[in-house]
Amino acid sequence: MRKAILFLRSLLFTVVMAIATIIWSFVCMLAAPLPYNKRYWVTSRWNVFMIWCAKVICGIHYEFKGHENFPDSPAIVLSKHQSAWETIFLLANLPRPLVFVFKKEILYIPFFGWGIALLRMIPIDRKQGKNAFRMVVAHGKRRLKDGQWIIMFPEGTRIPVGQAGKYKSGGTRLAIETNAPVVPIALNSGECWPKNSFIKYPGKVTVSVGKPISPEGHTPDSMMEQVEQWIESEMRVISPHAYNAG
Repeated sequence: MRKAILFLRSLLFTVVMAIATIIWSFVCMLAAPLPYNKRYWVTSRWNVFMIWCAKVICGIHYEFKGHENFPDSPAIVLSKHQSAWETIFLLANLPRPLVFVFKKEILYIPFFGWGIALLRMIPIDRKQGKNAFRMVVAHGKRRLKDGQWIIMFPEGTRIPVGQAGKYKSGGTRLAIETNAPVVPIALNSGECWPKNSFIKYPGKVTVSVGKPISPEGHTPDSMMEQVEQWIESEMRVISPHAYNAG
């Protein structure tokens, strides 16, 4: 019986998300002539609505810790990545507008891609190799100067609960190139919204923000090592049951 209820709740959530995405894509088109900050606010109301729906329909609540650690300055946000949940949550709940670095194919997704195309994101063509990173740096400098924050997932893909992926140094390379601090974020969204799972599980997602890490005196690798150490140690505080005692 419990599995059937979870399935029905997840199905309802998926239907609501699809309908809301289609409707909101047209709202975003209407908001396109507005100044960037207002356009961002309008678009991010979809995110606020979907996080609310996840709570009401699927029972996914959240706790946001360490909000006081966000600096009042340009920053690069490097977050743990377990689920689609944080891509929705973080865009609407950080102090400054976020710019995601993502593969350009996402822009081709009907409705969803149309909306995010209005938000000064940084799409990249991974086939371009080093040229792709040069584009990220060039766009990143402009976005930081304009008051936005850059967000990246250093593991590159969603990682199952209790595991760690290979932390890539692209985010810290960008931090050193732009002389911006890195803000690490740990979270356990995969416990409620697992990767590639249709079923959403009730529970509490904890989002924990670490203190900014300055690029001064760091190489990209040494800075990323510090980011990884903080995130993975904090994960053991957030989800101790998901890690072996050894």
